[in-house]
Amino acid sequence: MKHFFNYLIISLLVLFWSSANTVLAQENFPSVDGYKGIWFTLGQKSEFGDKYSGGLGTYTAKHIPLAIYSPEVNRTFFVYGGTRNEDERYLLCMIGEFDHNTGLVSKPVIVYDKLGVDDPHDNPSLAMDEEGYVWVFVSGRGSRRKGFKYKSTLPYSITSFEQVSEEEMTYPQPKYIAGKGFLNLFTKYTGVRQLYFETSVDGTNWSQDQHLMGIKRPEDKNSGHYQISNQYENKIVFFSNWHPNGNVDLRTNLYYYQTEDFGQTWTDINGNKVVLPVTDPTTSGLVKEYFSQKRNVYLKDVNFDAKGNPIALYVEGEGHQPGPKYGPRNWHVIHWDGSQWQDNIITQSDQNYDMGSLWVEGEDWMVIGPTNNTPQEYGAGGEVEMWKSTDAGKTWDRTKKLTKGSKRNHNYIRRVVNGTDPFLYFWADGNPNDFSKSQLYFGDSKGKVWQLPYEMTAEQEKPKRLRTNIFSRWF
Repeated sequence: MKHFFNYLIISLLVLFWSSANTVLAQENFPSVDGYKGIWFTLGQKSEFGDKYSGGLGTYTAKHIPLAIYSPEVNRTFFVYGGTRNEDERYLLCMIGEFDHNTGLVSKPVIVYDKLGVDDPHDNPSLAMDEEGYVWVFVSGRGSRRKGFKYKSTLPYSITSFEQVSEEEMTYPQPKYIAGKGFLNLFTKYTGVRQLYFETSVDGTNWSQDQHLMGIKRPEDKNSGHYQISNQYENKIVFFSNWHPNGNVDLRTNLYYYQTEDFGQTWTDINGNKVVLPVTDPTTSGLVKEYFSQKRNVYLKDVNFDAKGNPIALYVEGEGHQPGPKYGPRNWHVIHWDGSQWQDNIITQSDQNYDMGSLWVEGEDWMVIGPTNNTPQEYGAGGEVEMWKSTDAGKTWDRTKKLTKGSKRNHNYIRRVVNGTDPFLYFWADGNPNDFSKSQLYFGDSKGKVWQLPYEMTAEQEKPKRLRTNIFSRWF
């Protein structure tokens, strides 16, 4: 009996020590020596390569936002999917900051170590509250890998965080409204991919998950959606597509919904209240019908005109596989002009997963994305180009090539919330055909580009300015 009690005491001490060290490991937030992006392959290959792959540190388009500019401290905070070494696929959920006063970038900090996961579906997204606390929402993957919420221990600081929750949460899209709190749009795998939201006054105590969309025809066994979102003052909006019978490779149609009362009611663009969850594919929220045309819809970004009317950037085309069989993919902007939806094509590219962002200032609109199909043709991404419209999106001109002669495709150009030059957007590169190094970049409104340091010796360093006509020298 004595030996049993000794064994029991030792076992409990070991268990306590292990648990304590596990907690300490999660409360330790080390910085790392440079900005190293995660490389990933989905593994769904066809004649012209993977459905998507490459440098996916700023993936997905459904992680919103990844970066926020704070005028109070004149710094841009940004999250991304990193890795430990150039020759390793090991996901680290990272955060960095750029100081606009000094032009220096800090060493990035590990908010969460995914402990062997290599999948950037688990990348983080970002929020800031009115007191300046930085919130990192780490995505999970369905119910098999949980998501996490973290809050910085100090305002406007990325040195340390406290864990707030562990829950099922994929593709987090947190929004913060001063005086009200957080509204977080996200996905749960209750069908295949269904849309939910939750609210919180303080970020610590959250409402129950509330089901937004699960469109399902009588003949369907499953349902699915993706969404992109943004906020204009107290209004939170999202566009979504529909996956018939839950098949993500058939994603189609374009839907729109909004709330102006912190999620108490949701309406279509005309203010008609909708019953949640939305289940009818012909709902009043249907903006554009592509299902009968057998065309796919890939959502990219949401912005607003001066009156707060929503605008979406999306790509559509035939088929889900890469290559010339399904022809070029069309880049669209669709805009509610106050009385009807106006849909216009910007340009074309060669991949469904080419992803860029949209800026709006009066009649002057700008899109920055990987619309040039080199160097890895038919692979996700390409060379980054700037497109501008001076007539509210009706017609477009390519005005600048931001990258040229690159060794690896660039992709997932992400707009900074309240962004200001020179850190207006950022992205990562990578070879979609073969495992490669992935570097991170940012740029300004004039198309100037800087490379974030891949290796760092000091706590803060100056990013390297890149010039288009000598871009290939840095690879």
